[in-house]
Amino acid sequence: MVLSVYLTGLGSAAALIVAIGAQNAFVLRQGLRREHVLAVVAICVASDALLIAAGVAGIGTLVKAAPLALQVVRWAGFAFLVGYAVFAAVRAVRPSTLTAATSGGGTLAAAIATCLAITWLNPHVYLDTVLLLGSLSATHGDPGRWVFGAGAATASLLWFLLLGFGARVAAPVFARPVAWRVLDAGIAVLMLVLAIMLVV
Repeated sequence: MVLSVYLTGLGSAAALIVAIGAQNAFVLRQGLRREHVLAVVAICVASDALLIAAGVAGIGTLVKAAPLALQVVRWAGFAFLVGYAVFAAVRAVRPSTLTAATSGGGTLAAAIATCLAITWLNPHVYLDTVLLLGSLSATHGDPGRWVFGAGAATASLLWFLLLGFGARVAAPVFARPVAWRVLDAGIAVLMLVLAIMLVV
């Protein structure tokens, strides 16, 4: 049971994290250039862990204080997941690639500032980690929601380690539209399944 909840958290977070976006492109860029990779990966992982913990704790507290709020969050999460699935399906039909410039250089301070801005000034990160993962975790009760959160944080850790330190190996895969077509199709299916699980 515990392992199942942990894997659900890991899969849910992975489906949200592994998508073409500014943060992933920036981490890939740093990995390709081998510049300040450890600092950038550490910021991304720590930020996700904090946001996931806030979501798990916040939604759990909200549910205890106002049970009706769970219904609101649940249906909002359902709508978001279905919308996310539709966007992923569209990306699967018309795939793009994840590319990053390899020229130029930058200081550690500039890399940290850019990474913090891309991470914390992106409104989607709050929807994904705090609201969506938080509401999904609430369906597992106590202490299951924290097990779910641990799985979600593990997905973040594994993804950013792979993206940052495995960039040179993985870059050719990310440059192929067919790889993103398969990935986005899988994400679309997983998002629909999670949406159904959230309301059933």
